[in-house]
Amino acid sequence: MSAVLTTAKAILMPGDPGWDDARRAWNLAVDQHPAAVAEPRSVQDVADVVRFARQHGLRVAAQGTGHNAAPLGLLADTILVKTTAMRQVSVDPAARIARAEAGAVWLDVAEAAAPHGLAALAGSAPNVGVVGYTIGGGMSWLGRAYGLAANNVEAIEVVTADGRLVRADACTEPDLFWALRGGGGSFGVVTAIELRLFPITEVYAGLWPADAALPVLQTWRELTQGDLPDEFTSAARLVNFPMIPDIPEHLRGRSFVIVTVIHLGTPAEADALLAPLRALEPLTDTVQIIPANALGHVHVDPEQPIASVGDGLMLASLPAEAIETLVHVAGPDTLLLAAELIHVGGEMKRARPASGALPAIDADYALFATGLAPCPPAVSAVARSVAAAQTALRPWAARQMYLNLACTSRDPASFWSAEAYDRLRRIKAAVDPDNLIRSNHPVPPHNNR
Repeated sequence: MSAVLTTAKAILMPGDPGWDDARRAWNLAVDQHPAAVAEPRSVQDVADVVRFARQHGLRVAAQGTGHNAAPLGLLADTILVKTTAMRQVSVDPAARIARAEAGAVWLDVAEAAAPHGLAALAGSAPNVGVVGYTIGGGMSWLGRAYGLAANNVEAIEVVTADGRLVRADACTEPDLFWALRGGGGSFGVVTAIELRLFPITEVYAGLWPADAALPVLQTWRELTQGDLPDEFTSAARLVNFPMIPDIPEHLRGRSFVIVTVIHLGTPAEADALLAPLRALEPLTDTVQIIPANALGHVHVDPEQPIASVGDGLMLASLPAEAIETLVHVAGPDTLLLAAELIHVGGEMKRARPASGALPAIDADYALFATGLAPCPPAVSAVARSVAAAQTALRPWAARQMYLNLACTSRDPASFWSAEAYDRLRRIKAAVDPDNLIRSNHPVPPHNNR
């Protein structure tokens, strides 16, 4: 196969040197076994791989970092296109636009935008891929103020299933542009994306841990259900630190509730809102003014690949009973490392006329539960704990799921409104009638195309 694909810079087959590194996802618990791995360095390389796959009866799946790789499956009939070598980022400060290639991560964009006094609607971790996060929706710490990342995209460059490079925007390929903004990766291999930036140089942000999970979580719940400005975002997670050497000794075997706060207004505004939580005497308090490009480190997500199992659930409501239930099912006697509640709402919940396939998040909270899974037996055991947390909170679940938090297979129709899903299927049938392009939650072609 590699001899045929002479224009691609790197094609690896099973058994080739470097094969195991090439097929590896960010989540080390996911064991991918594709037919081949392509490591393109240019748009032309991507187009060559797509055309080759079509000619030889294979499918194509694009992957930047592989943070949410589990739903892709084993990929036995698929060329995995790893875009990690395509990481160039450029910024137009006058237009407030960043162009990021398919392999760029949010740290790349944040560092390029910061010298111009600008910030992007980035994910909570600096190493998350820009493209996958954005085409899945993109719930940013700044999203309550500015909306979903998918609906702040100016243009998307994509290689379609027939090997053509197209630029999709509001005027050119408008259906494809609509589908890629929140419809996921089923419509082609994205090679670059143009994103709106915002004039933000600093934020008031940080976190604090506390021992008393139930009162802190209930107070946080009351805060989020009050009259909050859209500029204020927060999350609360139960964390159970395992007894392993990688964890600092003073944290091993202990459980905390950790509240994360991000505010775009003045510190005084945030301090007034946080007073009831601070009255519960957190162990430490790191909330302070920080540069906007440091926001990706506030949540303290792992910055190296790890083996874990996790999954999410969107919540339509969060009564006191739901908090009590979460504390019961996600405490230190479970296999969960963390169970987090993220406050949504604000602009992320308001649909705008020019939005894409996911115009808004029809939920008030997001739940994500996860645990470490360093060996195969741990994968199934942790998966049961994650499922138990989801099941326990399901009485308060929203009708619609969110693509980027779904780490197990779901009904594709659950991510969009019925009308949007029908339109996505028709677009899929038009741009990829042979279903060449795979994604972690694929949209199947419409039968009546």
